[in-house]
Amino acid sequence: MRRNESPFKPTRQQLAKAKGKTVPDVIAPNLHVLFAGINPGLYTAAVGHHFARPGNRFWPALHQSGFTKRLLSPFEERELLGDGLGITNVVAHATASAAKLTKNDFETGGRILRNKVQRYSPRILAILGVGAYREAFDRPKATIGEQDGTFCDTRIWVLPNPSGLNANYQLPELVKLFRQLRKAVDKCRD
Repeated sequence: MRRNESPFKPTRQQLAKAKGKTVPDVIAPNLHVLFAGINPGLYTAAVGHHFARPGNRFWPALHQSGFTKRLLSPFEERELLGDGLGITNVVAHATASAAKLTKNDFETGGRILRNKVQRYSPRILAILGVGAYREAFDRPKATIGEQDGTFCDTRIWVLPNPSGLNANYQLPELVKLFRQLRKAVDKCRD
């Protein structure tokens, strides 16, 4: 088994049972960046680790942009805390696709995410999906990149959804956008 592979592949039955499950946050106070996915997919919920579906480009983009020294596996996600990074979701419960989420899911998730930001005080909140940010925070004209305003002194960035199903952004483009965020983090450290 290669480092970035799952130790097991969920069965259809395990995927079906994953609907509605949550994945524990990887979070601590005063992180440099708290990454917020849209919501867990069924594969991710079945294995219990963020961005675990093969083909998701979060881990390669994180590494190639310089956030991590090596390519981490979803099963090594807790190692991010040592680098001042964390992971949560806008909407906590798993669905077969983000298209299954309702406006209420996003509004409720947005309130919960604001509370996490207030409690943990990350320097930057990076939401991985412009549509999720638009829905959860009523910002219909938001675009990729740093946003105007803050939550409790936390800067807000929006990055593309790294799912392999997002054909609008390929890995080199994701790496470029993640690198811009990393440079902003580096400036905060100076």
